Amino acid sequence: MNAPVLDVRDLVVHHGGATALYGVSLEVVQGEVAALIGANGAGKSTVLRAVIGTESIASGTIIFDGTPIETLPPHRRARLGIGYSPEGRRVFPGLTVRENLEVACDAGRSETLRQVDAMLEMFPSLGAKVDAAGWTLSGGQQQMLALARALMRRPRLLLLDEPSLGLSPIVLEDVYASIRRAAVSGTAILLAEQAAARALATATSGYVMRLGRIVARGAASDLTSDPQLRAAYVGA
Repeated sequence: MNAPVLDVRDLVVHHGGATALYGVSLEVVQGEVAALIGANGAGKSTVLRAVIGTESIASGTIIFDGTPIETLPPHRRARLGIGYSPEGRRVFPGLTVRENLEVACDAGRSETLRQVDAMLEMFPSLGAKVDAAGWTLSGGQQQMLALARALMRRPRLLLLDEPSLGLSPIVLEDVYASIRRAAVSGTAILLAEQAAARALATATSGYVMRLGRIVARGAASDLTSDPQLRAAYVGA
């Protein structure tokens, strides 16, 4: 098996006087979609924020491409090759689709234009909207724009927080097809989702979270019938 792009070991996070994560460990390899699933409040977003560096950790190690990064600030982690699409899309509403993509790339002009073209090819529904303002896009188009923007720097690792939130089933399939294309292109993807069935249908591996802990892990196809998955959602 390939060495993991991301290797999180024994991650502990405190919020005030409470513990949010209790020794979380997980791995993501190149070209893989790893699903981090659990009910609202399980700690999924906290894991992603800890990896990108916007969440302080009490202890643990975050290894990216073989190098510990837990002491690096967020901008250094991004420059190493970690992309992040937070919950809620957060596109720039007053900028066009093209401008939203361009501001996410700090390469030279010619490379930025090549990356914009690559994103429009990967996300065909954005092509017809390239000159439309972000606020005019549908929810699904905004989610695809958020994904494309996170991929503009060609990250080795992409963190996605609840990409299915608020989307219809038809639009959701388009978004997940885009996620699969990104993985096929070689990006390692850690996908945090409440929608367990959809996430596991796309992922190759999965981690089930409950109250700040990983309670089950394994191949995505095996986790769909794991009793810990039901327990994570209904508290059984």
